[in-house]
Amino acid sequence: MAEDALRAQALAEWLGQHALVAAGGGLLATLVCAGLLFAGLRHLHLRAPRAWLPPWAWLGMWLALGGGFMLATAALFAEAMEAMDADQELGLFDQRLAEALSQRLPAAALRLVGTATHFGDPLTLVALVVLVAGALLWRGHRWLALGWVVACAGNGLLNQGLKRVFARVRPLHEHGFAVAEGYSFPSGHTSGSVVVYGMLAYLCVRLLPVRWHLPAVLLAALLAYCMGVSRVLLQVHWASDVLAGFASGLTWLVVCIAAIELRRRYVRGVSTT
Repeated sequence: MAEDALRAQALAEWLGQHALVAAGGGLLATLVCAGLLFAGLRHLHLRAPRAWLPPWAWLGMWLALGGGFMLATAALFAEAMEAMDADQELGLFDQRLAEALSQRLPAAALRLVGTATHFGDPLTLVALVVLVAGALLWRGHRWLALGWVVACAGNGLLNQGLKRVFARVRPLHEHGFAVAEGYSFPSGHTSGSVVVYGMLAYLCVRLLPVRWHLPAVLLAALLAYCMGVSRVLLQVHWASDVLAGFASGLTWLVVCIAAIELRRRYVRGVSTT
């Protein structure tokens, strides 16, 4: 136990000393993984479900099951997250990393990251959701507009529910380049960016010419990754908060895209019977 704690603190210290290099390496790995995943998923074909419910009911049922599963899983593992306490390895890692970042990151880097992180602000994401929903409705894509709004709004509700389940306090951040309040786990900036920018990439793949598909996916991956990492660099979230934000956001994103795609194939199956 003591050796594990020492290794966790040593890793956190190293990451704090080389934060910008580590963040750059993580970004490169994220873009490569996103590109490979997109290339693989292009050949994935979901089978249409049997037509025993109207399309709106199918979509709602799938999303409700996905959201309920996420909340139930979080509740089951809430007690296990006591590992985030200061006397445990994960808590020690989070604390040491935040301390190292506060000591070593220059003000210029914090100022730049503090500006960039606004791309994940709730106000920014809500404005984007409203604009895209209006554009979809104007172009006649009513079901896509509904899926877009439900996915983005649903993630916000799920994130607030998860925050109340875990009720984790944020790290201290007194540098003045960012201000954040409320519970810390999981990161709302991170999960919100994953879902909103991920869904926007999905819409681009559905509606734009093929040449824009990969750039849209890579840009979404870049924005989501940078929003998550920015919260750690600014010390407004523990590193484990951001990892949980990525996990919850990606899970919900997969649930929503699968629901929309299955509904599309569902309707196609109904029309051919």
